[in-house]
Amino acid sequence: MSSELESLGAKIAGATGGAVTEVKVAFGELTLTVARDKWLDVAKTLRDDAEYLFVNIIDVTAVDYPEREERFEVVAHLQSPKHNRRIRLKTRTDEVNPVASLTALYPGADWYERETYDLFGVLFSGHPDLRRIMTDYGFDGHPLRKDFPMTGFVEVRYDEEQKRVVYDPVRLTQEYRQFDFASPWEGTAYELPGDEKARGQ
Repeated sequence: MSSELESLGAKIAGATGGAVTEVKVAFGELTLTVARDKWLDVAKTLRDDAEYLFVNIIDVTAVDYPEREERFEVVAHLQSPKHNRRIRLKTRTDEVNPVASLTALYPGADWYERETYDLFGVLFSGHPDLRRIMTDYGFDGHPLRKDFPMTGFVEVRYDEEQKRVVYDPVRLTQEYRQFDFASPWEGTAYELPGDEKARGQ
């Protein structure tokens, strides 16, 4: 199975004229890394070429690597019912440079790309309606970025006096507690409040 996927990846890489920068087979799945400016061309070849016929789009999402210069990997999963195959495409981008929208080839990519924009802030050029889909229109930030605070920036509540939903800055009622356990099975080197009760038993 692995050798079959490797030969398929090599064939696609050869047919796309250097647009595929990496071919990888892991856990029984084929992953192609594609140059960002060739993203749409590779997807079109995979959809239209009779040898591939990846006509179904399953998902579009992103992964955030904030330490990289191009911090996002945009990931698309495609399926070929005719040949009973799945493939994963990846390309890199940042907060500024858009990735070409797949909606012209796969209309079903519309909401997937909107979700990726909303949760990661990845831009898609040529998308017919790129706006938030899961968070509110006034939402600050993109919640699936690794640097997004766990508490968010605002909290939403219903104000009985104003008879409407209001947004307030997040106020933490207690400071974060700092845990320095080496693992969940080991305790601290110092005594925590309350532990003295256990010693007395």
